[in-house]
Amino acid sequence: MPLRSTEKWPHGAIMLDQDHTRFALWAPDALQVSVELGDDHSIPMLPQADGWFVIQTRCPAGTRYRYCIDGRLQVPDPASRAQDGDVHDPSIVVDPNAYLWQHTGWQGRPWHEAILYEVHVGLLGGFVGVEQHLPRLAELGVTAIELMPLAEFPGDRNWGYDGVLPFAPEASYGTPEQLKHLIDYAHSLGLAVVLDVVYNHFGPDGNYLGEYAKRFFRDDRHTPWGAAIDFPRREVREFFIDSALMWLFEYCFDGLRLDAVHAIEDSSFLIELAQRVRHLTPAGREIWLTVENEHNEAHLMQRGFDAQWNDDGHNALHVLLTGEREAYYADFAEQPTHKLAHCLNEGFVYQGELNRHGKPRGEPSGDLPPSAFVLFLQNHDQVGNRALGERLAHLCPPDALRAATTLLLLSPMIPLLFMGDEYAAEQPFLYFTSHHGELAELVREGRRNEFSHFQAFANAERRTRIPDPNAESTFNDSRPLPDSAPAQLSQPWPAFYQKLLRLRQRELFPRLRGAVALDARVHGDGALTARWRLGDGSCLRIDLNLSEERISLELPAAGEHLLISSPEPFDPDHLAPFTALVSLTLPDHKDLPHE
Repeated sequence: MPLRSTEKWPHGAIMLDQDHTRFALWAPDALQVSVELGDDHSIPMLPQADGWFVIQTRCPAGTRYRYCIDGRLQVPDPASRAQDGDVHDPSIVVDPNAYLWQHTGWQGRPWHEAILYEVHVGLLGGFVGVEQHLPRLAELGVTAIELMPLAEFPGDRNWGYDGVLPFAPEASYGTPEQLKHLIDYAHSLGLAVVLDVVYNHFGPDGNYLGEYAKRFFRDDRHTPWGAAIDFPRREVREFFIDSALMWLFEYCFDGLRLDAVHAIEDSSFLIELAQRVRHLTPAGREIWLTVENEHNEAHLMQRGFDAQWNDDGHNALHVLLTGEREAYYADFAEQPTHKLAHCLNEGFVYQGELNRHGKPRGEPSGDLPPSAFVLFLQNHDQVGNRALGERLAHLCPPDALRAATTLLLLSPMIPLLFMGDEYAAEQPFLYFTSHHGELAELVREGRRNEFSHFQAFANAERRTRIPDPNAESTFNDSRPLPDSAPAQLSQPWPAFYQKLLRLRQRELFPRLRGAVALDARVHGDGALTARWRLGDGSCLRIDLNLSEERISLELPAAGEHLLISSPEPFDPDHLAPFTALVSLTLPDHKDLPHE
């Protein structure tokens, strides 16, 4: 099999047939590279143009291998599809066609039907453990699970944002085939599966690229995690785009959520990634692309991305629910009700206004549809970045949480739940890793010093209460289900969620395409009314009161257009404390369907 010097080399080990594999490594700083197969077979790789080393050889699936750089440094494949152990161990040749898909007719779901449920795979027992929860989530009314990052990370306990091998599913969670079976089974239940991917940095342990491909990074640009990745460089750009395409088309994920894209200075990379995905997606298949973006760059939702996680909406709601005003909540401390109203009416709160640091943040978003924003009350960041990982069930009154949940699940924005939300889980979600030695000490002290500017942890002795991220107990204490047993849907909180999600599916799904915001009016601290024109011309109205005061308000007539009141019954003359009312007025005053 002769090599063609003009070929675009895909990164990693690509099986050409059942017995042959092509290995390609971009190593522009290396003089020599060999691939070591098994324990004792080393094959020199052929140097190619632009710093590539390539070889095609007899090598079946399941073979362990690693690269040797200049006869001195043994490294795993940075595009490893699976690891034989941890990030420093050999990689494994993977046959992408080994798994036989059972539900090949699955085409995904339209974005407006997304009801996302964020999951940490390790806390639920790996890929096999997550499968056990899928029937319950489908019955609850969830339509998609969103998996926190799976890329191979150091150790076997991690949030996933320390990944260093972005093509390899974490070995402690299961095999590539087990991950595919999880996705296949989810599809059989009507559940889409989304993957959170981290393309803005590599973790602090196990990334060898700087040893033989220094041009992967930029010395003149830095992120919170170190030297910035050089996305304008073609080889680097293709590395991450190939990873994204692998997850979507080999593993059949239904979408990707790109983590912290504000740390990727070259937005043309994001746009090219989206364009490549859209170009390769067959007609009829639905693929979702979302971002987390501190910069609120609304233009990305007009260049191939479906939505952005709306931290602004969360932050305004969190201030109203808890009264907390430290750190980034300071940007929402003044007039939080007006900020929430602005979010419900136009998407982002910050659309170019100055933040607490005196810097402009955001782009105008009023012309985007409500579905361009993913709204949430909790997620891994907003809970896990707290010193003690407390959930909202510990931080606000139950009735206030029910009212906010009603807004979350019945607004036209795309709702996201964090695992355990559906039964007001009391277990914390803490920050955990499994580093060792000096790195473990640095992470532990860094974590505690993070909170030194918070009044509750200004004292060094108080900061020792912050759990050690590397302790196994920190991981175990974060498991969201007591005794790993799924909560019964008949319990009050799950039953409440199920009722709201069934309403969303029955009343809103058929009407969400083409929805636009009409207005949002503030009635007092914590109280507002928001209205949207839905795609069929009907009007959705949500009256919300997160305060302890009764608000005089002309409310929808009971029984006519009211979808739900939380709590029930409601006072027709006042909006009671901690209340949400959701009503729908149909065009031409048509009757609403009955339960």
